[in-house]
Amino acid sequence: MNINGDATVLKLYHNDMSVCAQKVRLTLAEKGLEWESRYVWLEKGEQLSEAFTRLNPKQVVPVLVHDGRVVTESTVICEYLDEVFEAPPLMPADPYWRARKRLWTKRLDEAVHLPHTPALCFAIAFRHLLLPRLDTPEKREAHYARLGNPVMREMQRQTLEQGLEAPAFRAAVRYFDDLLADMDAQLGETAWLAGDVFSLADIGYAPYIHRLFDLRLAPMFEQRPRVKAWYERLCARPSWQPAMSGWQDPAWVEMMQAAGREAWPAVERAWRAAG
Repeated sequence: MNINGDATVLKLYHNDMSVCAQKVRLTLAEKGLEWESRYVWLEKGEQLSEAFTRLNPKQVVPVLVHDGRVVTESTVICEYLDEVFEAPPLMPADPYWRARKRLWTKRLDEAVHLPHTPALCFAIAFRHLLLPRLDTPEKREAHYARLGNPVMREMQRQTLEQGLEAPAFRAAVRYFDDLLADMDAQLGETAWLAGDVFSLADIGYAPYIHRLFDLRLAPMFEQRPRVKAWYERLCARPSWQPAMSGWQDPAWVEMMQAAGREAWPAVERAWRAAG
């Protein structure tokens, strides 16, 4: 990670597999904007460095620096980019659908992102990477103590200790089943999530639905054909390769897919129970 004082017009501190960073890269690609990459190695803890903490005290990516000014929080960054760079617009023109877009992203920020997405990721895959390093109760407690967000702390404690038996994992499966049903219902009425025009609502959800595919949870879509068709349309957009697939880490994807295949019987039991 290279942090310095130059005022590059658009500079993005990001990580390849971060769902929040993926949202911002999609927005940049849809806008056709050039930007300078500042890669943050989350696995090495670079987000905890003093230099990065000065940029974002929450110690999370992404962070946008525009003409030397710092903007944080992925939803805020996406709306900022849409306001500063007007074409093509990524907010619905109709005030009603603008409000509906904000309801979708409010739901994303308040529940989808945390705790439910990481509960799936940690219970299915990430715990297998962390547990060898946290092989004593003392190491695990020290790890939990470093997590500033109490919701994340409790979610990790449950999923690391209990895996696929964690209540947080079962709650996440139920939540995503409800979410997919709501998305499918909306897509039965409109072409995109916030009306008939592609918008930041679709960009916001794209990385999270993509993560379900990375975790081999695609069977959850078998009763949600409109969500699957929506996802396929997203993957076909010109923005997808430079923002998403072009940044995919093959080793991480392989790890998630292998863990997802192994975990599917337990996921399916929780899913069927939710249904």
